[in-house]
Amino acid sequence: MSDAYATLATLFAPLESLRPKVTGSDPVLPTRFRLGAAAAAAIGAVAAGAAVVWQRRGGLPQTIDIDLRRAAASLTSFRHLRLNDRPFPVQQGDVPTMAIYRCADGRWIHLHGALPHLRDGTLKLLGCADERAAIAAKVSAWTSQDLEDALAAAGQCGAILRTAEEWAAHPQGQAVAAAPLVELIRIGDAPVLRPSTSERPLSRFRVLDLTRILAGPTCGRTLAEHGADVLRISSPALPDIPLFVPDTSHGKRSAYLDLDTAVARQSLERLIDGADVFSQGYRSGSLAARGFGPDELACRKPGIVVVSINAYGHDGPWAARRGWEQLAQSCSGVALMHSGCPPESDAEPSVIPAAPADYCTGYLAALGTIMALLRRMNEGGSWHVRVSLTRTAMWMRDLGLCPQGTARDALTRDEIERWSLTRDTDWGRLSFLGPVAALSATPARWDLPAANLGAHPPTWP
Repeated sequence: MSDAYATLATLFAPLESLRPKVTGSDPVLPTRFRLGAAAAAAIGAVAAGAAVVWQRRGGLPQTIDIDLRRAAASLTSFRHLRLNDRPFPVQQGDVPTMAIYRCADGRWIHLHGALPHLRDGTLKLLGCADERAAIAAKVSAWTSQDLEDALAAAGQCGAILRTAEEWAAHPQGQAVAAAPLVELIRIGDAPVLRPSTSERPLSRFRVLDLTRILAGPTCGRTLAEHGADVLRISSPALPDIPLFVPDTSHGKRSAYLDLDTAVARQSLERLIDGADVFSQGYRSGSLAARGFGPDELACRKPGIVVVSINAYGHDGPWAARRGWEQLAQSCSGVALMHSGCPPESDAEPSVIPAAPADYCTGYLAALGTIMALLRRMNEGGSWHVRVSLTRTAMWMRDLGLCPQGTARDALTRDEIERWSLTRDTDWGRLSFLGPVAALSATPARWDLPAANLGAHPPTWP
């Protein structure tokens, strides 16, 4: 944990003076990667940043405690949802287009057609039925590089399982490695922010959350647990993964806006005028094409903090590619290291059975947001926060592995129940993992129950 936290403290000096106390050790999840340490460091850094903001708003110093095992559990939090005392119903069964297949050159590629349009596009490219055997037969006729390139050209998702060394030599790997884990860029001038006293660290900070699936919504959920007023904006025309919605909606309001219409874009402009943070997780350039790029936002609302979250990094030839957790693990070397397989092994490799890049990227995006708000308090300005799933995966990879043969102290049902909360929601009586960070003066909590997409009007309260 100390090495993981040190990376973040190096990026943001205020974190060093509020180092959280962490109990527990890896491995907790079924991998040799130090995922508990990574999650504990990211969650602890967010809590430390919130505590610094709290002091800037007149609060007293406080202590922070992090249970590493609980932090590790948060990387699979969607699996611990229970609805009316039963496991939350999973509407997505086996997805043949979301799996690892072997190519003609002996290399492995991870396809990711998790959403209907990506499934259909992948099947169209391959020219086969939505069945594992049919997909495997078609993939086996392609070389891995040709198929990866063809998927990208068709706007679909897939990545070769590379070694860490291969990724380091790849142009996109080099572009990602050159970027900080959490990047803060000043994008405009604005007066110094004079924060008022408040009950909680982020009270009265308004966050527009234009994200979906997992990493982006986790950022908004994390800011909400420290008091931010978060309004998630979704489109009724865009698909989502139902299981992830209740998992990442705690503490938020949720509204629909279809930004393909002029009326909705005008509504979003009014929301921006009242916002402090604009967080977006769509493919690079998609919102900018509608007039909501970082520079345009800074001109419209001086002092705004813009957060951009993507899969493969914000510079380099892959910056605009669609990607997912599993593809960040695949391209960066994490999947092969986790599996212990060479690139052309006959043994089928696998990815880590958790979402560490997604959740930790969400935590790191929240950390960058808080650090940008502190920059506003210190020097003013408008700020752009940039994080990516692949950069996060590389950070976790570089923390090293637990020793071979280390026993895994798997999470128990009693632990999950002890860490869980229960509330009435749009879906019914929902049980879910509560916030991990324990702050002595401003306990992390979600004031609002999780709400379904579009449950509220697109206005600030």
